Amino acid sequence: MWLFLPDGFLSIVAVKGEENGPTLLVRARAAGHIEACFPAAEVITTADADYRYRAFVPREQVAAALAEQVRQLSYTNFKNAISSDAYHDAALEAWGVMHRFQGQSCSSASKP
Repeated sequence: MWLFLPDGFLSIVAVKGEENGPTLLVRARAAGHIEACFPAAEVITTADADYRYRAFVPREQVAAALAEQVRQLSYTNFKNAISSDAYHDAALEAWGVMHRFQGQSCSSASKP
């Protein structure tokens, strides 16, 4: 699951070999993004990994934190809620890619 939150981009996946287990792997590409959502997480930094920052977080904590994100949501424009210029620009690029995908998927859906 990819999550774009105002304070960071996260990738959350099952732990390999424990797909239905009690712990999830939370990954980030930038320092501080995991801690913004999971302040108590013990973040591991691995320079040669696809996602440099990783933390094993109990599934229930992940669910609670994401529910809290929804409860606290008050912005009307996601991109404007991002305070970091670099992260804003990255999110804007992702928005653009998905906007183009929307156009492509609508075009291909209308073809016989």
